[in-house]
This record gives sequence, structure tokens and C-alpha cells, in this order.
Amino acid sequence: MVTEQREERKIVRVPYPANGVLVICDTQEKLYVQVEDVSPLGVGVQMESDSPDILGRDIILVTETMIMYADVARQEKQADGSYRVGVAARKFSRDVLQYLFDNIALDKENNQEETEHA
Repeated sequence: MVTEQREERKIVRVPYPANGVLVICDTQEKLYVQVEDVSPLGVGVQMESDSPDILGRDIILVTETMIMYADVARQEKQADGSYRVGVAARKFSRDVLQYLFDNIALDKENNQEETEHA
């Protein structure tokens, strides 16, 4: 007699309130977002109501203490018109890492220089 074993795992989301920038890889468009929670499989993000449809797109999510390369797995419109977005982590490639070094770090340096000269 063979007994079938069933494995159940619960994915726990941990609150992670943080400001973030979501960069759409193919267009390099930047969206300012609010990160809400994280889990071992991804991140929950809140976007403004005028945000574009990014479902299925490759993105880079930069928060106060984390950088993630990801796919947008779902995008759900909320009652207030904003969007709740679920992203699933991907492994960084050399191209993505080079993009980070070439673009995101430079933007931060440029913004600091502009602030200092203002």
C-alpha cells in the first residue's frame, strides 16, 4: 500500500514599507513606487493610478536597502485607482548589473550634484 504524502508550504509576506524606483528595463522609464511587503518569492508594490501597464515586463526595483531584478507577475487595479503590483525575482545577468552601474548610480550622483549647486 502506497501512501501519498502531500507537502504544503506557506509563503509568508513580511511588511517592508519603503520608497522605491521601478525601472522598466527595455524603455528605461522610471516610476516612483511604494514597496509594501516582501516574501521569498517576490515583492508587493503600490503604483500611482496613472502608471503604465507593466504586466510581464522586466524591471529593476531599487528601494532604500534592496535592488531586485524581476518580472512583473501581476498588476491589479485598486478601488482608489492605484495599482497593486506583484513582482517575481530573477537572477541578475551581466547586462543588468552593467545597467545598474552605468545608469542608476550615475543618476544618484547627478542628483547630489544638482542639490549641492542649488
